[in-house]
Amino acid sequence: MTAPLGPDGRPRCGWGNSADIYVAYHDEEWGVPLHGERELYERLTLEAFQSGLSWLTILRKREGFRRAFAGFAPELVAQFDDDDVARLMADTSIVRNRAKINAAVTNARAIAELDRPLDELLWSFAPDPATRPRPATPAEVPASTRESTAMAKELKRRGFAFVGPTTAYALMQATGMVDDHVQGCWRAS
Repeated sequence: MTAPLGPDGRPRCGWGNSADIYVAYHDEEWGVPLHGERELYERLTLEAFQSGLSWLTILRKREGFRRAFAGFAPELVAQFDDDDVARLMADTSIVRNRAKINAAVTNARAIAELDRPLDELLWSFAPDPATRPRPATPAEVPASTRESTAMAKELKRRGFAFVGPTTAYALMQATGMVDDHVQGCWRAS
């Protein structure tokens, strides 16, 4: 199957052609290996906020999230209190969901308690790319995998919240732990 052509004539995963912000995200970020505590905490938080919503909504509010969550510095967010949660619940530049806001604070605190770097922990669940065939179509892209289920269980065991197997798999895709660009997409390696 050939990936659909975007407005610029490049073949890409179908979802990556639907809006300019999606084109940029698809071409520059999705599936690209990402490391760093702040960077991974940001993606973990955004993936949790995306649950039940359009990723487009999250991308459009990304700068608001960055401002609201102290640039995704987990050591700062871990200090958020009830007043901060109230402030965030009133902040129209983000998705205002109390459970997701509380999860972001809980997860920042869980990061502080880790006995190894967040980067090392998350990437330990990345499957061997040689064992994963490139999906031919979007229908071949799973919602969760054995690895994402194991990641979610381990994160929950360590005190993280709002990170089930589907959210964990979306995190793996977003951070390049898995590469689900479909065959024919110009980003497919």
